[in-house]
Amino acid sequence: MTDAPSLSAAPAIRPGFGRLALYLLLGFAAGLPFYMFNAVLLLRLAKHGVDIVTVGFFAWVALLPTFKFAWAPLLDKYDVPGFGRFWGKRRGWIMLSQLGIFLSTVAMALTSSDANLQVTALFAVLLAFWTTTLEVAADAWRIELAPTQEEQGPMVAANLWGYRSAMVAAGSGAIYIAAKSDWTTAYLVIAAAAFLPFPILACMRPDPAHGGGRGTALVTGILASAVVLGGSLVVTAAVGWALLAAMGSVGLDNPDIVKYWVFAVALLPFVALGAAVPWIRNLPPSHRLLTTSGLAPYLNVAWRYGLVVIPILLFVSVYRMGDVMALTLSHPLFNALGYSLEAIAVADGAVALLSSMLGVALGGWLAAKAPMGWALVVGAIMSALSNWIFAWLAYQAPGGPVWFSLLGVQVTAGDFDLYLAMALDQFGHGFEGAVFVVYLSLLVNPRFPGTQYALLSGLAFLIPRLLAGLSGVFQKAIGYDGFFIMAGTMSVAALVFVPFIVRAKPRPDGEAVAA
Repeated sequence: MTDAPSLSAAPAIRPGFGRLALYLLLGFAAGLPFYMFNAVLLLRLAKHGVDIVTVGFFAWVALLPTFKFAWAPLLDKYDVPGFGRFWGKRRGWIMLSQLGIFLSTVAMALTSSDANLQVTALFAVLLAFWTTTLEVAADAWRIELAPTQEEQGPMVAANLWGYRSAMVAAGSGAIYIAAKSDWTTAYLVIAAAAFLPFPILACMRPDPAHGGGRGTALVTGILASAVVLGGSLVVTAAVGWALLAAMGSVGLDNPDIVKYWVFAVALLPFVALGAAVPWIRNLPPSHRLLTTSGLAPYLNVAWRYGLVVIPILLFVSVYRMGDVMALTLSHPLFNALGYSLEAIAVADGAVALLSSMLGVALGGWLAAKAPMGWALVVGAIMSALSNWIFAWLAYQAPGGPVWFSLLGVQVTAGDFDLYLAMALDQFGHGFEGAVFVVYLSLLVNPRFPGTQYALLSGLAFLIPRLLAGLSGVFQKAIGYDGFFIMAGTMSVAALVFVPFIVRAKPRPDGEAVAA
């Protein structure tokens, strides 16, 4: 990577429609691969007869984005050779990430028999890593382009429209193709579709602060990307082997032991933060740790908010609980109930797409117009309902009389129950997600947009995704109905923090602590 001392200027983008179209595209690019290492992969494993506890453990692949703050500073500091020189910092990283997404998805296609679960996990982790890296770059760019609440609402809605429509299209399309062909073909088709935004970005105008030839930049960028992608494969394989060996040596391959470690890891950041905040809060604004050190973006969050940062982060960590838990076991539930891949594809397709887009639109509108506290309350209630509908579905069954034909698939009374549940789920989580993204964006200091958003959005999924890995353990203990009731209740529980967070006001940069 080449060192870039300052953030590159954003490329000339038409305000209004131009920015919305851009973030619709970027949302599509990030959302398309997400289901392939998450819901679709979990369904694939369930269809191959993998035990539900092991299926639950695979949900920990989605835990990787939680730690994106660890490499987000690299995206703020460095350009991608070639790509960055012509297209700028943010687009350069997005283009590199898209190459990583394409190759990882192809690798998952070629190992779709799941004969070796370690290899399946390796390529799923790589796909999650590059998908997350794309999101980090896109989020930082969005915050630079739209720093106010009024501007963020429409851009977040456009981004989530693209994200959720691609996610739904990937899930529905991959499952339908697998039903008609096989999982290899399904993953190859998604890999090709995920690569489509790359040539669009390559044809865009250069960054105003950069120049040079487009062809030279493209070739240099691809060669540099090959080196980075090869290195990421080697490092991921080595780290994965070491982690598996370490887990076995301390008994973490036993579900009865691993759950205690999970709860300990979930609580550790908040215990450490509670001890450190008073010291951080009293640092002078000119202190090196707050200005020039690599820790400055992270410490700045605690410095600006003081002790109230603890309820803020606790709220952030619980708010999306229902969304994550529902995504983990919803498709294994469909499989256990006996729904066909064709029926699941329809539920993940037209039904989920229309519902999620409506939820995102209303959530983005409410976040832009209403007091943030009220918007967050409504979002939490919608998330809870989205989980509780699956508890109801657990007592239904496919089959029954044919009601009508949809997309060439005969819809029975039992299938309609599935579509109803999926519609409410996608509407509620789309609504909640739009509100939440606006809230997180407003917490960020514009001095550190990429790193702080990565930190906050990563912490938002730490506890949910840690617990999601135990979803198979929970399901065996309390059943599918108990699992979804529990998940919805966790979303509502986040509301106890709302009275604290709505009053939180950040301290302006440069303001010293009063004596």
